[in-house]
Amino acid sequence: MKHIFLKTVLAALLMGGATTSCVNDLNISSIDPQSSSSYGDMELLAKIYSTLGLTGQRGPAGNGDISSDEGESGFYRTTFNLQELCTDECAWAWQTDADIPQITNIEWTSSSPRVQWAFQRLAFDVTLCNFYLTNTEDKAEDPQYKLYRAEVRFLRALHLWYFLDLWGKAPFKTTYDIYELPVEKAGKDLYDWIDKELTEIEPQMAEVGEFNNTANFGRADRGAAYMLHARLALNSEVYTNGTVKDYQKAIDYCDLLEGKYELSKADKNGYTGYEQVFMADNDENPQAMKEIILPIRQDGVKTKCYSGANYLVSSTRITGMPYMGTNNGWSSNFARAALVKKFFSNLDDCPLATEKAPDNATEADIIALDEAAGTTTKDVQRKANDDRALFYSGCGGGLRSIEFEQIAGFNSGLSIVKWSNIRTDGAPTSHVEFPDVDIPLIRYAEMFLTRAEAKFRLSGDPQQARADIEVLRSRAGASTPATITEQFIIDEWCREFYMEGRRRSDLNRFGLFTGDKYIWDFKGGVAEGKSVADYFKVYPIPADDIRGNENLNQNEGY
Repeated sequence: MKHIFLKTVLAALLMGGATTSCVNDLNISSIDPQSSSSYGDMELLAKIYSTLGLTGQRGPAGNGDISSDEGESGFYRTTFNLQELCTDECAWAWQTDADIPQITNIEWTSSSPRVQWAFQRLAFDVTLCNFYLTNTEDKAEDPQYKLYRAEVRFLRALHLWYFLDLWGKAPFKTTYDIYELPVEKAGKDLYDWIDKELTEIEPQMAEVGEFNNTANFGRADRGAAYMLHARLALNSEVYTNGTVKDYQKAIDYCDLLEGKYELSKADKNGYTGYEQVFMADNDENPQAMKEIILPIRQDGVKTKCYSGANYLVSSTRITGMPYMGTNNGWSSNFARAALVKKFFSNLDDCPLATEKAPDNATEADIIALDEAAGTTTKDVQRKANDDRALFYSGCGGGLRSIEFEQIAGFNSGLSIVKWSNIRTDGAPTSHVEFPDVDIPLIRYAEMFLTRAEAKFRLSGDPQQARADIEVLRSRAGASTPATITEQFIIDEWCREFYMEGRRRSDLNRFGLFTGDKYIWDFKGGVAEGKSVADYFKVYPIPADDIRGNENLNQNEGY
């Protein structure tokens, strides 16, 4: 199945009876594969993998899987927005966009379109998995199909984990049947099902790290399942309302990964090991590849869309910035002050341009001005004493603020340049607009922080987390304090994984997302931040899906 999702012509799908409440909710515009000969097992398998990074049949737009704004409907963009835009990491500049203020301010309702887009995308993808598994059941004992089916079951479990994390429940089906509505599976029941499913399929998957190579990069092997299992266990107390605390299980699964992958550490052509994980040739650079357990494959020519790497790169750039890596800066996502504070306890220590660039300044001029002013990204990293402080605070594209009284545009905060469509070898990328950057959906660094936190939760002693945290901080060129605190652990999750689509989950696990224990800028919709109600810990089931499926119940508070 070499490079399957890049080289196989994707089948025109989907089908009626989707995993969401009813077919009409998805507005599916595709053929029914049960009455068409235009698909095959391998094309179906390719389609399932491709939905992690694509939004439809053509790309970048047209013939989308779901008939909403196609650019907004992708798996990564929809889940990223619900995990990041409401947190202390980033804000969306264009607050007039539909539902953006509600997400920014943690004020969403059951009518939120962005919540519905994520719900429908996950349901669509689960239905694809169910369709494949139902239609290959007669081949289940074939060794090759047993492997493929285990991979699809993993991807289904991954999507159901997103349901559990975002909504605390899922519309649940494991077979494809257009006449049967999904039932609701929630909390501990869903947690237990995912736990059992992963346990069953792990022995059937390829060995840990077997797909961590050029031939199979992008396929899920046992390493991906182990890391998802560890992630599930780390969040067990949240997902089961305190009835399960599987922290030892999280440690055990992390231990199965140790030594099977490697952190990207060595500098290359001026780029740190950490930076290389998020650059355009991270699928060719051996040390970057070795850290990435499961990537979402992206290619500027073969996988054009507005929901994957293009979203991450373009939304964080504005015309006039140096080292753009794209000719299409959307000037949308920028850093909240709370994110910058994770690297600079005193914000005055962060370099910041104060003199505007001339109107006719070239990229070379901007670079020279930034170097003279000490406001390049390298300057920010040096001042932070942390290679992970990938912010641009120079004069390219206009002068920026760090703290702001209102979200008044892209330059209200620093620019985040963690995701970069530039190659480490200096060669041109495949496209000037659509990035080549593969998205590390699961990477080895997560093992260290998961194990560190699980040891802390099991023992009650934050010092138990020290050894694993030190590995990551050493890679970043950052010193580790003599005393590790609980606050330091959650801050370290931010420093290592900001803008990777997980921040809300981590804050929830520490009891910091809602309430007033932790306040950040624009939490609750005011500049200084305020407390928000606890029911916002999970999202509401979309009203349309409640109306369409009598088996679904609304989450408390909505």
